Amino acid sequence: MTKPTGAPGQPPYLRIVGELRRRVATGELAPGDRVPSTRQLAREWGVALATATKALTTLRLEGLVVTRPRAGTVVATPATPAAPTTPTAPARRRPPPGPGSGPAADQELSLERIVRTAIEIADAEGLAALSMRGVAARLGVAVMSPYRYVPSKDDLIQLMADATYGERGYPADPPAGWRPRLELGAHTLWGLYREHPWLAQLGSLTRPLLVPNLVGHGEWMLRALDGHGLDPTTLFDIHLLVYSHVQGLAVHLEWEAHAEAATGQSEDQWMDSRAPALTELVDSGRFPTFTKVVGSFENGYDLRLDALFTAGLTALLDGLTPLVEGRAAGATAP
Repeated sequence: MTKPTGAPGQPPYLRIVGELRRRVATGELAPGDRVPSTRQLAREWGVALATATKALTTLRLEGLVVTRPRAGTVVATPATPAAPTTPTAPARRRPPPGPGSGPAADQELSLERIVRTAIEIADAEGLAALSMRGVAARLGVAVMSPYRYVPSKDDLIQLMADATYGERGYPADPPAGWRPRLELGAHTLWGLYREHPWLAQLGSLTRPLLVPNLVGHGEWMLRALDGHGLDPTTLFDIHLLVYSHVQGLAVHLEWEAHAEAATGQSEDQWMDSRAPALTELVDSGRFPTFTKVVGSFENGYDLRLDALFTAGLTALLDGLTPLVEGRAAGATAP
């Protein structure tokens, strides 16, 4: 991005705003085009993430850009008129965000708004872009204001996780059979990770995330398996196997989004750039089966995470069926 000097003494965020307005007005950025992320702006302009967030928030309040989950910030449709290209023109419909201005001036700040705003940032930019300063800038409040409601970023992430896991629940009348119940539980978690890819990055099997709404999903899984003659260890092992299958694939959703934001390359573009390395491996003759399989793809291999999730879940449950139903049969035998 070209970085003009801007008016003498003009705040850095307004210089970014002016440049992005110029690019939209001249057609360099068309409606629907992705605007550089806060992290990209911070790196290109040498400013803090909070400053970059403030710039995008200003444009968002003007209606020039909108935020879409996982697409990031994009240029709004022509239905909303663009602001003039000069930052000195009286074009803004609202004052720039800051202490005592912006959305927070119209609504009372609350823990719920802070958490929801943080989720919106993580959905659009990824968890790495989340900061307490960024949340404050998005809300248009003083930097320290969110700390009155949540002590730290780590505490905020815990609240975000609990809120997002609570977005989907289960029917009061569960489907018949342990397998349909496990399938419903797995698909419910997969759907949440699809909507909030950063969520799968939190916690591990060795250091689990202990928030009520995630435990609620575990409760559904355990109930599906309870009463089938499984000892507690086996029952919990099966629950963890299903959960780790879902989470293990879901982590790639955020990794890919982060990699694309960091490199500016899509998955296909990145693979194209690695064509020489792949050719070298194939031509080495050391990996004949790999060469045969890769060479059989007419248009390359299409990585379909949704299909892998479904196929892996089916294979996992097929393998577990003799264990679960065998124990159940043994428990009911005379």
